[in-house]
Amino acid sequence: MKKQAFLIGAFLVLIAEIITLIIFALQTPDFSQDTVAVNEVMQSVTEDFNILEEHKNTTALDYVVLDENGNLLYKTKSGLSESVNEAITHRDTILDITTDSGIVGKVIIYNDGAQTLQAQKRTAIIILSVAIIISGGICIGYAVYMHFTMIRPFRKLKGFAERIAGGNLDIPLEMDRHNLFGAFTESFDIMRSELKKARLAEAQAQQSKKELVAKLSHDIKTPIASIKAVSEVGLAVATNDKETANYTHIIGKADQINTLVTNLFTATLEELQQLTVTPTNIDSKQVKTMLENADYLRRATVPDIPECLVYADALRLQQVFDNIFANSYKYAKTAVIVEIEKTDDHIGVIIEDFGGGVLQGELPTIKEKYKRGSNADNTEGAGLGLYISDYFMKEMQGELIIENGEHGLKVIVMLALSGKI
Repeated sequence: MKKQAFLIGAFLVLIAEIITLIIFALQTPDFSQDTVAVNEVMQSVTEDFNILEEHKNTTALDYVVLDENGNLLYKTKSGLSESVNEAITHRDTILDITTDSGIVGKVIIYNDGAQTLQAQKRTAIIILSVAIIISGGICIGYAVYMHFTMIRPFRKLKGFAERIAGGNLDIPLEMDRHNLFGAFTESFDIMRSELKKARLAEAQAQQSKKELVAKLSHDIKTPIASIKAVSEVGLAVATNDKETANYTHIIGKADQINTLVTNLFTATLEELQQLTVTPTNIDSKQVKTMLENADYLRRATVPDIPECLVYADALRLQQVFDNIFANSYKYAKTAVIVEIEKTDDHIGVIIEDFGGGVLQGELPTIKEKYKRGSNADNTEGAGLGLYISDYFMKEMQGELIIENGEHGLKVIVMLALSGKI
């Protein structure tokens, strides 16, 4: 509806401009004089020629009376042509004053056609100027409208796509259902929700696989331990070299199998190395923007960060902040405090909620894979956010510190200053 109003307004202004131009182009300047008035002037001037000091102008015309030598005898107002040459230049009407004794002078009747034309030009210029100003206002208004309804939503989609590509599926896409792309952006958020469900399902499958591996490893280790124990007894009572060699071989193979089973426990951690981290020098203003982007519920006030360069990967650092805010809003469901502390080597970003924190005994393991606090039992999650964030911070020569603060869980993101590594 707004778009149609803008277009209709612009069209009407354009029509007004075209009509004004057509009227002005087709208008022919009228430099003719009123014949009746001219005759009246000539008659009255001829009658009063000898007593012009008592002469009165009874017409709407302005004129000048000269004698036969070109001397000024009378004029109705100042600013009129006072010689024949001036009158010719101005296209005034010049008439001879004739009496019984012949031509005694001249009447120069002022031609106001040029003045009228100039007034018409001024009127046309004013109308066109107003129309141009209105057109400019409509264009600016439409540009602002397009910015808020098209450009800004697409910029949000760009940042949203970068987060999705980085693996962050917790922060929803802010949507305005009333703009042109409301349904479009809603589809993107539905996609995020579905991807998040698939990711949780994958994490549960990985957890199930880990439990299965642990169970099988336990089941395998038990008979292997028995085989090794029996072999060691056989080795102790062996009576010849052949038996000794056989039992020794069995014990060696049992140890080999035990080592392979132990390695199987740690194999599930190797996929973390596939997440590449490429730190570069980042301006501290960009860090503030990341914090504001991560605060998707707008419950925190992000203070200014001292101007400096930090050593970080922009994409991975955004994921770290996203995970911290998402955890606070998911589990604590409170406002968030953000503070900044600078040391000689690091910038510390302190993020604390009002959720009361976690049990003191859970702090040492809260950053481990699949570990979650006891307050998260009834909330969906895979227990990977802090684990991955801790890995990212180590790769960026920084540190992720988690402790119980005065109000709730406090997470300190220590960013290394460039040149201090």
